[in-house]
Amino acid sequence: MSDVSAVKAALKSQVIETPSWGYGNSGTRFKVFAQPGVPRDPFEKLADAAQVHTYTGVAPKVSLHIPWDRVEDYAALTRYADGLGLRIGAINSNVFQDDDFKLGSVTHPDPKIRRKATDHLLECVDIMDGTNYPGQDDIVGRQNRLAEALAEVYARLGDDQRMLLEYKLFEPAFYTTDVPDWGTSYAHCLKLGPKAQVVVDTGHHAPGTNIEFIVAFLLREGKLGAFDFNSASTPTTTSWPGAADPFQLFRIMHEVVKNGGLRPETDVNFMLDQCHNIEAKIPAVIRSVTNVQEATAKALLIDAEALAAAQRSGDVLASNGVLMDAFNTDVRPLLAEVREELGLARDPFAAYLASGNQERIAVDRVGGQQAGWGA
Repeated sequence: MSDVSAVKAALKSQVIETPSWGYGNSGTRFKVFAQPGVPRDPFEKLADAAQVHTYTGVAPKVSLHIPWDRVEDYAALTRYADGLGLRIGAINSNVFQDDDFKLGSVTHPDPKIRRKATDHLLECVDIMDGTNYPGQDDIVGRQNRLAEALAEVYARLGDDQRMLLEYKLFEPAFYTTDVPDWGTSYAHCLKLGPKAQVVVDTGHHAPGTNIEFIVAFLLREGKLGAFDFNSASTPTTTSWPGAADPFQLFRIMHEVVKNGGLRPETDVNFMLDQCHNIEAKIPAVIRSVTNVQEATAKALLIDAEALAAAQRSGDVLASNGVLMDAFNTDVRPLLAEVREELGLARDPFAAYLASGNQERIAVDRVGGQQAGWGA
């Protein structure tokens, strides 16, 4: 796309969803690291998300995690979000934290535990599991239980609701994981129907996995429902997207742009899924949003006609060169212009740090139990 005005229009209409859990205390499997000023409840998480949207202009949606974000009055939480210029996005379930789920949730051998897990999934509609040792449980039996639970949840969906099924390579189990890859998720979603779609988590694949192929395939089939954007040095360690491999993020966004993933009718949800263990939360989420913006801008700048011509002629070097020209373009001045035209600061990261909000929340939120991973 060589028309700069069209590129700017696409960037202005981009929507990136931030995760409520990204604003709370988080850590490694060894320790949760507390920070001053982190939210104490879901309302303060929304207030922090509003800061990100204020300075980036493209983050009006916030995904919630139940039960971490459970409140007595969801209508009040929604009204509060509306007042901040936000709206509630995806509702994420939690069927991995309770002791009852040690041997699985909707695939657990005990029907009482399966019922508990399914009821929680149904609760999430109204507002991944596995085994550790060979022989521990029947693999096909677990897939049957999974399909049964997903079908019950799917039947509860309203006309304007959809199910997003994520996958994990080997987490939390060590021998088998019930939804270990995009193919398993795709197979279940295909059987469930058009309202079930796959979530591509960019940080949960085996090393060397061609994630952009997965993205292209799912877009072709109309089954890409959402992204969980993060970056990983191992399949279970997440940080902000593009932190470890910005070229991979660019390649993913190239497939998104080329295959219509930015079009509103495609309805792909571009969500961040990450925890910031040692860095300040709001600035880290802002950095994540701007990294996705930069990858998107570079993908939009690819000369599609030149790329197609080189591909048709079998010119490998020219094809790769078209991609590399776009990737090596410094798009920060372009994005600064886009923000300025939207009435925003040219550098959202610097503008937030200069606002004094980080210092204010550190003082105002003293006392009480701070929300954290698992809270």
